[in-house]
Amino acid sequence: MSTAKITPSAASFATSIKHLAGIQLPRLQNTIYTSNSTKFRAPRRAFTVSMAASLDTPLEVCVKQSITTPNKLGDCPFTQRVLLTLEEKHLPYDMKFVDLSNKPDWFLKISPEGKVPLIKLDEKWVPDSDVITQALEEKFPEPPLTTPPEKASIGSKIFPKFVAFLKSKDPTDGTEQALLDELTAFNDYLKENGPFINGNEVSAADLSLGPKLYHLEISLGHYKNWSIPDSLSYVKSYMESTFSRESFINTRALKEDVIEGWRPKVMG
Repeated sequence: MSTAKITPSAASFATSIKHLAGIQLPRLQNTIYTSNSTKFRAPRRAFTVSMAASLDTPLEVCVKQSITTPNKLGDCPFTQRVLLTLEEKHLPYDMKFVDLSNKPDWFLKISPEGKVPLIKLDEKWVPDSDVITQALEEKFPEPPLTTPPEKASIGSKIFPKFVAFLKSKDPTDGTEQALLDELTAFNDYLKENGPFINGNEVSAADLSLGPKLYHLEISLGHYKNWSIPDSLSYVKSYMESTFSRESFINTRALKEDVIEGWRPKVMG
């Protein structure tokens, strides 16, 4: 079993520093552990961390392993949602890579359904990204990421419309237009309420939608030579802002993995 231990990034703290009544820590370093116990140290950097992040040990998270590159994160958008939440809350975590094509016995013992993401909280393994992110919000409320209920479902219909269009083999079945309708509605919302779903601050809804839009951009570009129209400028700006956050860069899947991950659905 290979793991990767992650400590929060400097830039991610800067994005929400106003939420922190923090303390200055000495220089820390990221250490990546591979299955053969080789250690790779990232450049040292100093940062400020909230008291909530002062965990004795990193939180353990089971994640999909890359199918193209050893010891790299795989292409699950629901796992990235959890990792983004940890990053934005500045919580250290330890990724345990799982080969979902050949699930090891240790993983099936803690996840009988064999699904990721899975996180260990209070000595219990918790499944499902919805449950996990809610539990993290309750256990580590600073900085707050809760999206107001009336905004929580904004953009939520984009993902199923994207999947339907990606899988479609009939250009006249209306799936492309259905996706465009949802993207247009989201564009109109951002125009009046953006730049993020809850205004100026990133919230849980963005951490859920962002990874899905990342998959949309890569897979539709590869398999259908399709991209979001330039006329939907607020959506494109939203994606650019979300994808450029350091928390997103730290947790995104390789493009090759996204392409290969969707191949069975496209070819099926």
